[in-house]
Amino acid sequence: MIEIIPYDMGWPVEFAEIGAALRAALGGLAVRIDHIGSTAVPGLAAKDIIDVQLTVPALAPFALIHTAVTSIGYTWREDITTDHRPPGDSSPDDDWQKWYFSPPPNQRRTHLHVRAAGKANQRYPLLFRDYLRAHPRSAAAYAALKYRLAEYHGRTTDHTPYVIIKDPACDIIISAAEDWAAAANWQPSSTDA
Repeated sequence: MIEIIPYDMGWPVEFAEIGAALRAALGGLAVRIDHIGSTAVPGLAAKDIIDVQLTVPALAPFALIHTAVTSIGYTWREDITTDHRPPGDSSPDDDWQKWYFSPPPNQRRTHLHVRAAGKANQRYPLLFRDYLRAHPRSAAAYAALKYRLAEYHGRTTDHTPYVIIKDPACDIIISAAEDWAAAANWQPSSTDA
């Protein structure tokens, strides 16, 4: 079941706790630890899942990353190794590779995305988040889309249709965000944790 709920002011606090634990476990291996996704945009309705982006210098050596993240209870999902690639993107295939981890059993619902610094998929969620923070009307339209998608899918456990429809909408938003980034000379702010 997909459930979209109104923005919860506790989400940044929950991220801060998660981010602090990751920072303690990873130290300098983590280039950045950022709160991404809809729960990172004040006022935006979202699924009650904290999305975290862990930026590392490179996805190799995997053993080093795996050991650090699993040492605090995360579980590697071998079936998730790439991100959605926007139409027309011409960056190298490895710009869309990632590692994905499920949270420890005693932690709130969290998606941990591990991406390499400087890759297209590492930049995408930071720009997407910052664009929606700066454009509340776009954020409201995005929330409306998610509410309608969740309603349409009802109580099904298959999230595939939700993602298949949401990804192109995100591509439209990122296209506008790229124009905004160029005009505003956007750069990601400092790391969140």
